[in-house]
Amino acid sequence: MEWTKSKLLGIAALSILFLGGICLVILPSGDERAFGIETPEADANASAKPEKVLKIATPNVIKSESLVGDYYLGIFAHLSNFPLMQMSEDGKIIGRLADHYEVSEDHKEWTFYIRDDLYWSDGVKVTPEDVRFSMLYYGEKDPAGRWINDTLESSSISETNNSVTFKFNKPYTRIDLEFTTYMIIPRHIWESIENPMEYSSKGPYVGCGPYYIESVDLNTARLIFQKNPYWKGKTCTFDKVEVDWYASEDAACLALEKGEADTYYKYASSYPYANIERLEKTGDFSFVEKDSTGICYLGITLNEAPRSDLRFREALAYAINYEELMQLDTLGYGSVPNKGLVPPGMEYYKPTEKCTYDPEKAREILKKAGYEDRNGNGIVEDKKGKDILLELMICPGYERDAELFQEYFRAVGIDIEVENVDQNTYMDRKDTSRYELVFSRTTPWGMLMHSGLGTGYFDSRRYGYIEDPAFTGLCDQILNTTDSDTLCSCAYSLQDYYAEELPVIPVYWKKVVTPYNKKFEGWHYNNLDGIYTLDTFLDLHEV
Repeated sequence: MEWTKSKLLGIAALSILFLGGICLVILPSGDERAFGIETPEADANASAKPEKVLKIATPNVIKSESLVGDYYLGIFAHLSNFPLMQMSEDGKIIGRLADHYEVSEDHKEWTFYIRDDLYWSDGVKVTPEDVRFSMLYYGEKDPAGRWINDTLESSSISETNNSVTFKFNKPYTRIDLEFTTYMIIPRHIWESIENPMEYSSKGPYVGCGPYYIESVDLNTARLIFQKNPYWKGKTCTFDKVEVDWYASEDAACLALEKGEADTYYKYASSYPYANIERLEKTGDFSFVEKDSTGICYLGITLNEAPRSDLRFREALAYAINYEELMQLDTLGYGSVPNKGLVPPGMEYYKPTEKCTYDPEKAREILKKAGYEDRNGNGIVEDKKGKDILLELMICPGYERDAELFQEYFRAVGIDIEVENVDQNTYMDRKDTSRYELVFSRTTPWGMLMHSGLGTGYFDSRRYGYIEDPAFTGLCDQILNTTDSDTLCSCAYSLQDYYAEELPVIPVYWKKVVTPYNKKFEGWHYNNLDGIYTLDTFLDLHEV
């Protein structure tokens, strides 16, 4: 019998008295309620046959045991703590923890009807109050949820209808999409936790999905999900799901090639292009290619000169060798983008002007705009006579890209200093626009959030730095209407704004290549979650 950490802790924490063959279990009081307790029937079945374990290799490194505070732990936790909504394989937003929803004609009031068959892994029934509590909790305590505090006017629950209603202070047509990302947490556990961003536990964490988080082990780099004994839905084939994270993509890929993992997953990303051929040679995997709605871009904060000068940004755009960067990062599984940012796979795509590499034109634009190298040191000077030096922020993995940006910009007279920061610092500074230039990527969900079309990354009221009323006005128009003609017109105008004002420079579009292990059937994929979707875990089985 395999003695897992949870069983050893259970033995230490429980007083067990055997009376005439009857096992009396006395639970201690206190925070032990957070532990997901397996039923005796589940233990008996587990001892009768070997556990079936699905092993996932990922380069998404979990850096803390904080369910709310750690970015990747929160993503993986969607298997145990459902969001209200999810994306289907055909791109529609459908219910997950919610069965369905209703929305008022003015799109200010949204009512979500909660599934009646969901139970937390400690046996407590999931209620509308859990949903209401979770959203208010995020709005108050999670910086990424500040928009909830800013826009939510009131909330109420109906026990009769098993529903929760949110009323916003303005029309909001995309709440169903927003609620695909916020996991619902049990009120009876979390209401006593004042700072969820810092709170951490090695597990278990109570969840309501087919699995709950049994343990988070930073030492072994392993996240373990066990079956929820109170799950009433479709029975899953696997007794346990094991997520092992690796320090690099290559290490995670090697685990897959050697048979140490059953599949590979990296949030909002393709399987590494450089490793595709090697995995293909094993003969154990088939591959599916799809156009990604995520892109890579150069962000430019507009708060100071010369970055606030459109002509300067135009020069930056012509200085970039898009084809070279695309080939470097995608090995041909990508394409040179349009200045309008939005890739062809997105709704309301407009074919704006293609990005063009022309360093001579970049130098010409700089000269006409008054940026010249007056002291002959190879670097152009700003309007105050000071050499232009810009700081480019990157995270680990983009070092070669940063070297090329330095080369491109210095070739036209702009000096670049690279700042390579760790992932947590990078995310914090990027989401609060504390940088001059940043080389970054969008996720498919990120391209859809807020008003869609990438606006959530750049609107100053969300995560961005654009305060121009022309831009924010278009965002508000999209949020305030469901009329298809108006939506199309605003979407086209947004892409024209990106192309003409260049507040952000798209660097390349790309494809997502997903490997499917032939040993299993029942794989599912959607643009938000990739293969890490609920349908996969419910349907996956050995051939």
